[in-house]
Amino acid sequence: QVQLVESGGGLVEAGGSLRLSCTASGSIAAVNNMGWYRQVPGKLRELVAAIGNDNTTPTDAAAVKGQCTSSRETHRDTVHLQLDSPKPEGTAMYYCQYYPGNFGGRGTKVTVSS
Repeated sequence: QVQLVESGGGLVEAGGSLRLSCTASGSIAAVNNMGWYRQVPGKLRELVAAIGNDNTTPTDAAAVKGQCTSSRETHRDTVHLQLDSPKPEGTAMYYCQYYPGNFGGRGTKVTVSS
């Protein structure tokens, strides 16, 4: 079974930038949409970006379009999430998952300092 591994998390200053990556252990070419989610303790996981295999935002994820920028390198089975000018409230665990769905990686932690 394909595994998804997130990377790139860490400490970033508010107003800075950070790029997260999610690499699959196998091909995700057949996976139409991938999503990035974030979660803080005690709260529900929330979608922050979604990307189709045509590098566009799926229609049903239009509400989160613009929050963060996701891109996809299908030939490398990798999806990225670009965090530009993050705010301290963006401190969370970030996960990539099939979208929609629950299958995903273990997450990478992002801490945004003020």
